[in-house]
Amino acid sequence: MAQLPYMRRYGRALTGSTTSGDDLVTRALEAALIEPERYNLEADDEPVTRRRLYTLLNGLFDAAKGANPGSAAVSGAPGHPIEAALSSLPELERRVFLLVSLEELSTPQAADVMGVPSDEAREALGRAQNAMREQLVANILIVEDDAIIAYDLTETVLGMGHMVCGTAATMEEALAAAAANQPSLALMDLRLAHGGSGITTAQALRETRALPIIFVTAFAEELKQRGLDYLGPVIKKPFTREQIERAITQAVFTPRPGDTPPTLAGRSAG
Repeated sequence: MAQLPYMRRYGRALTGSTTSGDDLVTRALEAALIEPERYNLEADDEPVTRRRLYTLLNGLFDAAKGANPGSAAVSGAPGHPIEAALSSLPELERRVFLLVSLEELSTPQAADVMGVPSDEAREALGRAQNAMREQLVANILIVEDDAIIAYDLTETVLGMGHMVCGTAATMEEALAAAAANQPSLALMDLRLAHGGSGITTAQALRETRALPIIFVTAFAEELKQRGLDYLGPVIKKPFTREQIERAITQAVFTPRPGDTPPTLAGRSAG
């Protein structure tokens, strides 16, 4: 059960729907609890257990598609540019990309989950990354009062092939830029100019639109200490390009606050 948040994230990404993903996770939990030995889940090794659960989710998803040959690879129409880009990938490339970029597995570990040689997984990941770069351009708002760090973030974002739709040093500037440019993501510092708060700014943005926010800050523990870590993931300064890229992917696929987790009782009652 400790793996449930990871299973939900991958299940949602695999199916393209929170509802379908949670249903898939519920079926996987039932199968895992009834026959753990069948799915090699008896070892007391958390990383291995997680990979075996990803394999189980893949198998159940494929079995459901096999029972309904006319069904699409993912349920519903992709509603976000990243989801749309992912849905266009061949299935092996899509899943390897999700396992590496979203679930933070190494390429050999992703190959193990998929049951393919490491070289094949590495080539599939390369093709997926190239296709995603070609298809996907995120519109990112940078909220940072330090001009040097804002420039560094801008160069990192542009180097990834995304666009910076605006930069802001205060809450007022951030709200105005968001209203004018409709960003798909915000990179937010916790300490803004003139004593402004990135937390207050994030809450104000959330009141007006469902904007994913990634906090880029030297005060990484503040959100957790204040019980506000649901507002978004945190990247601690100094940051790397890989951290930014991975956080963007996770911001898209992590279930939103308020999503109801699947329950065995709820499924049985249904």
